[in-house]
Amino acid sequence: MEELVRRIKEDGRVLGEGVLKVDSFVTHQVDPDLMEAIGYRFAEVFAQAGITKVVTIEASGIAPALFAAKKLAVPMIFARKAKSLTMAEELLTSSVYSFTKQVTSQISISRKFLSSDDKVLIIDDFLANGQAAKGLVELCQQAGAEVDGIGIVIEKSFQDGRELLEQMGLRVVSLARIASLKNGEVEFLEGDA
Repeated sequence: MEELVRRIKEDGRVLGEGVLKVDSFVTHQVDPDLMEAIGYRFAEVFAQAGITKVVTIEASGIAPALFAAKKLAVPMIFARKAKSLTMAEELLTSSVYSFTKQVTSQISISRKFLSSDDKVLIIDDFLANGQAAKGLVELCQQAGAEVDGIGIVIEKSFQDGRELLEQMGLRVVSLARIASLKNGEVEFLEGDA
C-alpha cells in the first residue's frame, strides 16, 4: 500500500534494529484517513471470505480493524489487555508477549461475542514475533470460530512472526513489509496487498 509506505518513509523513526516508531500516524496519534484506507484495503482483500467478525487487540489495532469491519458490514471485537469490572461473564483468555513493551499481557474477549458460527479476520498494527496474532487466534479457537486470515498493517519481515503464523496454516496479508531497520534506515519488501 503506497500511502502507508510513504508515511513510514516520511514520518517513521527507527529507534534501533528492531524498533520502528510510527506514533505520529498509527500507534499514538492516528491518521483517520490513512486508517480508513488501510481498513478498506483489508476489507477488499477478504471481501469474498464470508467474514462475520473482525478481531483485534487494544489499542493500535482498533482503528484499522474498525474501518475493515465497517466496510465488511460486520462487528469488530477488540481483546482487552486488562479485565474490566463490567466483564463478569465467561471470558476467552490467552497470554501475549509484546516485543516492543517487553511484557506479557493476559488478553480476553467475552465468550458471548464469538462462537463456532463465526469466520474471523484478525487485524493488528504490527507483526514482529507473531505473539499478539497467535494469542488472538487462540481466543478464536477457544470459541470454535474459524480464522480466515490475518491482516497486518506493518510487518517486520526480518523477525519470525509470519513464519509462525503460516506454519499454523494461516493466511497473512501485510500492507507494508519491512526487510530491515539496520543503520537507521527502513528497507522494504513488496507488500501483500
